[in-house]
Amino acid sequence: MDSRTTPTPRRRSSAPRKGDLREQAILDTAERLLAVPGYETMTMADIASGAGITRGALYFYFGSKQDVVTALVARTVRALHEKSWAAENDPADPRTAIETAMRRTADIWLEHGLVMRAAIDLSPAIPAVGTLWSQTAGLFIRAITTVLERAGVPRGTRPGQAGAMAAPVCWMIERSFYHASRVSPGELQRTSATCQDLWLRIAGLA
Repeated sequence: MDSRTTPTPRRRSSAPRKGDLREQAILDTAERLLAVPGYETMTMADIASGAGITRGALYFYFGSKQDVVTALVARTVRALHEKSWAAENDPADPRTAIETAMRRTADIWLEHGLVMRAAIDLSPAIPAVGTLWSQTAGLFIRAITTVLERAGVPRGTRPGQAGAMAAPVCWMIERSFYHASRVSPGELQRTSATCQDLWLRIAGLA
């Protein structure tokens, strides 16, 4: 065949598809609406209007406000999973690993605190959100356990052992950040420093 007549393969575009951009706009709008008017008050009409689409188009992507918020939590949880994996697999010494993990955690609370507070608040009412949040906590508990063991805390799940200490450390950080993020970025940073100090003490590094 004459090479001049051979069709040139089309290059697959790496640009986001229109549907992906629209879904991103929907989730970004829902995140803004968590601040004002808040989850209980916001409606599907509010979300559609903020995303620049019709209600009919919105229902093509999500069947309810709960579905939108579940997808929003899932998006944020993916970032949290990356951070928990990074903490668990950080090759640095335990002190540095703890400091890095706390800095990363504070950063995501600063950026997505509204979503994370909503995930905590809505977990009892929306089972899918509760499952996502519980899975995320489990990953962080595993990461904390690994760091504690590397710091010399005995392996195991009995009192005084890494597996027993990790869950309380995780929930301490979650609850402390939850309250601090409602106050101000400065309060969140101060809380992060306090949680870091407590984690270092538990690890025997302070």
